[in-house]
Amino acid sequence: MLEINDLHVKLEEEDKAILKGLTLSVKAGTVHAIMGPNGSGKSTLAYVLSGRGGYQVTGGSAMLEGQELLDMEPEERAAAGLFLAFQYPVEIPGVGNMTFLRTAVNAQRKARGEEELSSGDFLKAVRAKARELKIDAEMLKRPVYVGFSGGEKKRNEILQMTMLEPRMCILDETDSGLDVDAMKLVSEGVNALRDAGRAFLVITHYQRLLDHIQPDVVHIMAEGRIIKSGGPDLALEVEQNGYADLLAEEGQKA
Repeated sequence: MLEINDLHVKLEEEDKAILKGLTLSVKAGTVHAIMGPNGSGKSTLAYVLSGRGGYQVTGGSAMLEGQELLDMEPEERAAAGLFLAFQYPVEIPGVGNMTFLRTAVNAQRKARGEEELSSGDFLKAVRAKARELKIDAEMLKRPVYVGFSGGEKKRNEILQMTMLEPRMCILDETDSGLDVDAMKLVSEGVNALRDAGRAFLVITHYQRLLDHIQPDVVHIMAEGRIIKSGGPDLALEVEQNGYADLLAEEGQKA
């Protein structure tokens, strides 16, 4: 599904290396979690994969189902099946949530050569998905993210994900600022999308999210690369002991 090989990335303005030879393989039907201390490059990885500006790729590749993501524009990456749920979604005043969703869905369908959804079909689909995520119908009528609580923003992003039905879903600290109930709702939305043809990359600081979204593989990231990978127990180890031992172990290898 997603194959990242020896990826090197730096900040354009500061000429500062962030990713330093990151290699990662995510197979279809699996959930991979990435944990790591602040400044390790976790969010940079998500931004670079989605095509955000301000970063320069200086080496390596990132293939999504055999296509080189790094050669695509952001909208092409989305049409190819990549979705990024942001840590801090931005407000879009003046743009209705329903209009935004329908435009996004139909733009991707058109890019894939599929027939666009009619207003009636879209309305029926989005209302059904919103009910499943316990999203109030009134929230669909508001401007995108304007006045939304933290939990509402994250649920709205999961609604976007369920409507767009991406192949590769990246969640960048989507548990940030959520209370237990909101995190459970978001997790249920993610788990409902898990299937053999879709993969997830979940970036998080906390084990608590992984109690609800059970990962197949956990990676520890530091200094711009993966330093250790393992099963769900690795996340528990970090929760109990922190990163110090793992970082010391990596330092000894170096």
